[in-house]
Amino acid sequence: MLDSLRDTRSWMTGFFWALFGPLLIGGMILMLGNMFKENAKEPLHLPVSGAEHAPNLIQFLEQQDVIIEPAPSDPQAAVIAGDINVALIIPENYGEGFSAGETANVQLIFDSTRQSASVDIDRAEDTIRSYSSYIGVLRLSLRGVSPEVIRVIQIEEVDTATPQSQALIFLSMLPYFIIFAIFNGASPVITDATAGERERGSLEPLLINPLPRGWFVIGKLISAMPFAIMTLIITLGGFAAIFQILPIEELLGIRIGFDISTLLAIFLVCLPIVFIACALQTLIASYVKTTKEAGAYLPFVGLIPALPGMALAFLPVKPALWMMLIPTFGQQILINQFLRAEPISRMNIFISALVTIIVSSIITFIAVKLYEGERIITGK
Repeated sequence: MLDSLRDTRSWMTGFFWALFGPLLIGGMILMLGNMFKENAKEPLHLPVSGAEHAPNLIQFLEQQDVIIEPAPSDPQAAVIAGDINVALIIPENYGEGFSAGETANVQLIFDSTRQSASVDIDRAEDTIRSYSSYIGVLRLSLRGVSPEVIRVIQIEEVDTATPQSQALIFLSMLPYFIIFAIFNGASPVITDATAGERERGSLEPLLINPLPRGWFVIGKLISAMPFAIMTLIITLGGFAAIFQILPIEELLGIRIGFDISTLLAIFLVCLPIVFIACALQTLIASYVKTTKEAGAYLPFVGLIPALPGMALAFLPVKPALWMMLIPTFGQQILINQFLRAEPISRMNIFISALVTIIVSSIITFIAVKLYEGERIITGK
């Protein structure tokens, strides 16, 4: 541990990755928040082709603070190129169908994959739908029919989402960065204590000491744990600071609760991950021949168990007991539940911790067997 502390560059790199997640999430919140605020304040600029065919529609749009602009000669190409966000095309036969009391068609051209254009697209669609509803009510009234006839069912929305679950896209990314930080915190220490000692030639004199070789494995593994725990604490503290410092409620219109009890619960749930991260990296670093080879493998070791956390941001799953049998994946689901302030089964917490500890012990046992062979010294 003391030797690793003297290697300032290594542990500072690990701490940088501990802050990478909070800084990235904070930057995304600022960027999206400012984008939404700017788009909400500014009037909608809507390029229109064929405005002369629907003067009443154009007048309605202007009353809704929509600034009508001439559409480019090729609106689809302009949208694809990103020159405009959305364009309204009114065909020449619009007036015929409209005057006859039939459905009049218009085209709204946009690119749904461009997130920066989503606000303009939604505002354009909502405004045109409002005009459609307004004209529909007028047509019914002129025919002596109550508009209530077409309102067969009135939907009364009851939103059960908590402020935490409304911020799902941001909160669901946290487990990915937390696990990735744990693995990166332990990686430099384990690499130096195994493959590094073999390269320096200090491993063979160490193993001459009259102790079972399993104790050397456990000692090296334990020496890396404080660094992994420290990166975990820094990551959680970084997220807590970001959510407290940034005016998230003002930027996104939501409130994220990240109090001390939630931080402590996530920290305790992640402790078994510290064990499996150190054990798995010790096993791999003991098997490889050089520090260069270890540096090539270990980053992917941390990436693989962290990836399900990123998938949970886009494919939320309902927690089940069998999921707790998968090390790191069960913890990621539990972290998401803590962040969403959902009820959590104590059995799920116990099973996920127990399975992770058992798997970590098996991995440690395999590493001990590697140390008992001559390959740990020769690398062959």
